[in-house]
Amino acid sequence: MNTLQVVVLTFAVIAHSISAQAQETNNDQTTQLKVTPMSQKVLFDKMMGRWEGNCRTWFEPGKLADESKVTGEITGVLDGRFLRHTYEGMIQGKRRRGEDMIAFNSIAKTFQSSWVDDFHMNYAIMFSQGKATERGFTVRGEYDVGENQPKWGWRTEFELLDDDHLTITAYNIHLEAMEAKAVETTYRRVKKADDTAR
Repeated sequence: MNTLQVVVLTFAVIAHSISAQAQETNNDQTTQLKVTPMSQKVLFDKMMGRWEGNCRTWFEPGKLADESKVTGEITGVLDGRFLRHTYEGMIQGKRRRGEDMIAFNSIAKTFQSSWVDDFHMNYAIMFSQGKATERGFTVRGEYDVGENQPKWGWRTEFELLDDDHLTITAYNIHLEAMEAKAVETTYRRVKKADDTAR
């Protein structure tokens, strides 16, 4: 074997080794990125309780219209198969109340919700459905903006940051499929010690 053959063979061995290491590293990273969402039952159990926090509202993209306190309660319905989320707060100095019914469709493997509110959805029920996420779920629905006009979309993310912090973020989906943040509720769990101090 001459010198040139030795050099070529050496480079080939090094290149193969580097490629194998890169593939192994890439596989490790891919494995780390595959995060399994918590089960629906665990999620629902963790979401139940009394909550309080802030609610921010946007009527135009990037232009905050209101920020105010909000309280909420999430209770189990029919032995925890479903959740009922009720909330109350203020918006631009006026009282605001609403509620969601939340379900996990075990056949379709989708989360579903129905939402009414005396400010946003004060004329109809919005039905939404969607999929699990790493720390909760996201659902999408539609609402009417006027007679004989195309409906707009509305996507809501429920994200349980930890056992004591829940964020609910809703996005308006314009006709061009562009999303803009519309409502963001940041909850912290109300514990018994907090109730006693009131």
